[in-house]
Amino acid sequence: MHPLLINGREDQLRSELTGARAPQFRRLLEECERYKSIALPQEHPLASITYFGPAAASLALAYRLTGQVHYLDELRRWLAPPLAFAHWGKANLPDHDLDAGWILHGFSLALSWAGDALEPVEREALEQKLLLQGQRLYSFAVETEGGWWSSSYWQNHNWICYAGLATAGYALQGIFPEAKEWTERAKGNFKTVFEMLPEDGSNNEGVVYWRYGVPWLVSYLDMLKETEGIDWFTASPYLRETFWYRLYQAAPDFERIIDHGDCHDRRSGHSVSMYYKLASEYRLPQAQWLADKVAEEFFWREAYESDVRPGVRAEAYQELLWFDPSVQAAGPGDLPLNRYFSDLGLVVGRTSWQDDATMVSFKASPGGGHKAWENAHQHKLDTGWVTLNAGHHHPDSGTFVLIGNGSYLALDEGYSSRKLTEHHNSVLVDGNGFVNEDRYHIFENLPYEHTASILTTTLGKGWTHAVSETSAMYDPSLDIEQIRRHLVLTPSGSLVILDDLIARTARSWTWLLQTQNRPFELAPRRWRAEAGNGVMPITFFEDDSHIEVVETAVHANPTSSTPSLAISKVQHTLKRTTAPRERAQFVTVLESQRWDDESSAEVTCEFDGSRVIVRITRGEQTEVVALDTAGRDSLIDEPQISGAGFNARTTGVGEE
Repeated sequence: MHPLLINGREDQLRSELTGARAPQFRRLLEECERYKSIALPQEHPLASITYFGPAAASLALAYRLTGQVHYLDELRRWLAPPLAFAHWGKANLPDHDLDAGWILHGFSLALSWAGDALEPVEREALEQKLLLQGQRLYSFAVETEGGWWSSSYWQNHNWICYAGLATAGYALQGIFPEAKEWTERAKGNFKTVFEMLPEDGSNNEGVVYWRYGVPWLVSYLDMLKETEGIDWFTASPYLRETFWYRLYQAAPDFERIIDHGDCHDRRSGHSVSMYYKLASEYRLPQAQWLADKVAEEFFWREAYESDVRPGVRAEAYQELLWFDPSVQAAGPGDLPLNRYFSDLGLVVGRTSWQDDATMVSFKASPGGGHKAWENAHQHKLDTGWVTLNAGHHHPDSGTFVLIGNGSYLALDEGYSSRKLTEHHNSVLVDGNGFVNEDRYHIFENLPYEHTASILTTTLGKGWTHAVSETSAMYDPSLDIEQIRRHLVLTPSGSLVILDDLIARTARSWTWLLQTQNRPFELAPRRWRAEAGNGVMPITFFEDDSHIEVVETAVHANPTSSTPSLAISKVQHTLKRTTAPRERAQFVTVLESQRWDDESSAEVTCEFDGSRVIVRITRGEQTEVVALDTAGRDSLIDEPQISGAGFNARTTGVGEE
């Protein structure tokens, strides 16, 4: 049997181990040495055993490339427990979920790379176990089609399980012809997956699940290309664009992340190996640059602080195989400061590509994004299948995250088990958030009409402007006509927000701002939230809202197999609530300052019918933001930038 993924290039790989691939080779060997110090369970634990798969793959590759027998001996030690376990996975769907997918993938590569060096009885035991577990996973996929992960085309469980099944099929079909059914089924599944994925490269589950799930799409396509000569990389707009989603969801320091969706923490966001592969397939110098930057500066902190398992260390074998030394690295400095991902309704802007930049990430879309929402509902109408599992997507349409001077100023709650609108920088109506909330999967069985969207964007010249509409996400009984948020990030890093809210019946409206520490009042309509190196002055303009600050508790249990990994934290929520009325407007300016900056901006607001003009003066500079709720274009003279219902400019003091 030809070795999977390395057939025809083993000699080249070996020749580069002390040259172009020396850093990746060192990583591989260090990871294999670490395995020797790990005590392995001899009885199946309740916790996940996914880590056995990549460990076996790395050890087998180290043996294949070096011929050093101690790697083969260590491989035997890592193979033994899962080969003896009656099932793969204990806490959730034994034999039928992530544990099985991960181990099928890693053990099949180990068989392909080191199987010939095993004793015949050892090799046969490995082959038979892979056959058994592959049959179990395949049968489950067939029997549950239209239900759980078998047809959850936008979900990491689908990608991991089918990629593992396919790898086992390629490794075994020369011995067990029936395994070809596995590869054919996986191919059919991934054909549909890639047809269904959004063209903008975004991921509704958030950055952490992006780095957990999307590498399996890449792994499958890599396997398909190597074994069958079918290149789906060139045909996938999703994979061509997905690095940009990840780059623009990087915090200004590039080490941490914007944590929309279910994010266990703010450091579980990188996949060096996948950056290398995307750089190679699409000739992306920025992907090569980020991979190198992570490997050299951030890797070990993420390895030790990440709450995602098995984590970044498990990808050592892929880093070596996917690194392409011919791709020249280049940083993002010449890229636009803002970008719009239309399917997820994600608008991102920053003041620079420097570490101390201010950035905002603003989003509005239906569950799973527009393409998934539309296709999943059509699938259900046509077949009765449930294909969209958007349990990691939050009730966060119309909300934003703001980072400045290295600090998270306006927060997203990250991972939560019971998802609530009140965890976000959002709006409540009579105290109510989105319909169907207060559970894990708030989009499950939700009718099609509950959608949100970005209505318009204006990006360029240092300005980021977008307008969201989210009224359909609330219960129809509330009689809401409009929940429209106009958001502008200025070149200096101030965030201007106009919320224009209309109902057919008088309602109380509550505006929410989530902060890390308790904000405090400086003067009427002027507050301040502190967050370490960054602080956020807050200015608002209505006179009659009731203002309070409350503690908001967030809890999550990301994995039922390991209760000790449960996440609990407290946010501080600034709430502004109006008396009942049919229409309300909130105008808010959030500034980003360094903690020791004692200067104070002068912030004013002018209301003129449907037009709102905000002026932010700091020193000799005034930024003028004009917004029009009726969508008129001509708002101020000589604007620097214009869009639908938006004009803006920066001037010196006294120039207007």
